[in-house]
Amino acid sequence: MKFRSLLIIGLIFAMAFAVGLGAGTEEPRRGGTIVLMGHHELAGLSPDDIGPTVTEAAIFNIHNALIELDHNLNFQPVLAKSYEISPDGLTITFHLRRGVLFHDGTPFTSADVKYTYEFYGDPANAALIRGRFVSVDRIETPDDYTVVVHLKEPDATFLTLAATTRIVPKHYHMRVGQAVYRTAPIGTGPFKLVEWRPAEFTLLRAFDDHFRGRPHIDYLRIDVVPEATVRAMALEMGMADASIWPFLVEDNLRFAADPRFKTFITASLAVNHFRINTRLPQFQDKRVRQAMMYATDRQRMIDEVFAGAAVVAHTNKSPALEFWFNPYTRRYDFNPEKAKALLDEAGWRVGPDGIRVKDRIRLSFTLHVFTGDVVRMPQAELMQYFLRAVGIEMLITETPAAVVTAGMRAGTKHAQLHNWTFGSTEPCLWIKLHSRGGDNRSHWSHPRVDELLDMGRREMNLEKRRAIYWEIQEIVAEEVPFLFMMYWDWFNSWNKRVRGLPETALSGSHIFLYLMHTLWIDE
Repeated sequence: MKFRSLLIIGLIFAMAFAVGLGAGTEEPRRGGTIVLMGHHELAGLSPDDIGPTVTEAAIFNIHNALIELDHNLNFQPVLAKSYEISPDGLTITFHLRRGVLFHDGTPFTSADVKYTYEFYGDPANAALIRGRFVSVDRIETPDDYTVVVHLKEPDATFLTLAATTRIVPKHYHMRVGQAVYRTAPIGTGPFKLVEWRPAEFTLLRAFDDHFRGRPHIDYLRIDVVPEATVRAMALEMGMADASIWPFLVEDNLRFAADPRFKTFITASLAVNHFRINTRLPQFQDKRVRQAMMYATDRQRMIDEVFAGAAVVAHTNKSPALEFWFNPYTRRYDFNPEKAKALLDEAGWRVGPDGIRVKDRIRLSFTLHVFTGDVVRMPQAELMQYFLRAVGIEMLITETPAAVVTAGMRAGTKHAQLHNWTFGSTEPCLWIKLHSRGGDNRSHWSHPRVDELLDMGRREMNLEKRRAIYWEIQEIVAEEVPFLFMMYWDWFNSWNKRVRGLPETALSGSHIFLYLMHTLWIDE
């Protein structure tokens, strides 16, 4: 940890020097293309395809929401200029901006908001984000610029989850349907779709009639480059302007110390974890899941794979979220002997090949790592070593991100390795942990957690809400529905030709999601 602290201090000085060299006062210039790089394909471009930041970088620049989260994790009014909440918390009235156009020139109105919320909230449409709208009773549109949402019960999450849902045009989405819309979206965002090749690139063009003003750049391009070293080379050679997903650790550190680049180092809110399908017979007993935690030397993983640039995770909440983070949950120090004892207690006996067996089922599973994910592959290989030492076999395969995601959601895949935010500025994780959440990829069902998640949505008092989410963290730490590893230090490095970047950011990733229309190129 001492090495990590010295490293970060040194990088801060390097960053300050880089900012001093790169500071400019010139007026924004118009033209050119900003090229971003992602590490996996963009499987779809609708509001229901959100999740991976690479995909969101396209979706969020094509669409707008009533309220959006900026780079400092503050909520900003966008399509809604203001809103009021009734004293009983059951009615939210949004006042919409006038003069907003969709990319096809059609005016944005309250009918589009009503349609979006009702479509994605309808269980019949099986949207992954439907959990955002479970509290909605009905939606009224007294005029073109007013939306009145009536709730069945107070919902403390509505503004931060439902109101941040990107709006689709009723006239177009209703005509083409969700399946087509995912491939050819039309939004109110600063950029409109030109070409989408899921595994190659997505090209967006500046929308001349965007209500906040035309973006300074002409094009925004997101290239799919799975190999981290190739992404680093592209940034070094000026062939790209930034990578949405970090490089290998040594390249992250190199760019951060290089005054030719501007690097944002921010605390991650997404837990790096192994998501396991708890419906599998291998994982149904929590003692097996606990044993896997004890078998893993997470600090060694951090030091050897990520050069110390991370902190051990103890639950689903990042310690960077001081108000919501529960520091008193169960801890899993590295203890392979305790792991073996738990597995013995659960009835898993070591077989002739060293792999444990129970009821003729081998304690074996397949882990899916995103194709080309060389950042996390060494982590997977080290985990394989740790688990093998206690009699658990973990096979590793590279699989396209969209295939992994669909398989985990359907319950046909065993496990995946990724980083995911289980509640950030809004602590509610109803969609991801509730048994009816829609994106519960662990397929974990816990009656008390379901009850607490429902309570957390209704509770408007912050202190009482914190107590609810602290209890959820305690249960997650005890039950281990997924194997929580660490929270990374997040690195986002930019080519010096890109101007208009903020001096600081609490989330470097949200620059890609919120600020792209404000940036320009200085050649």
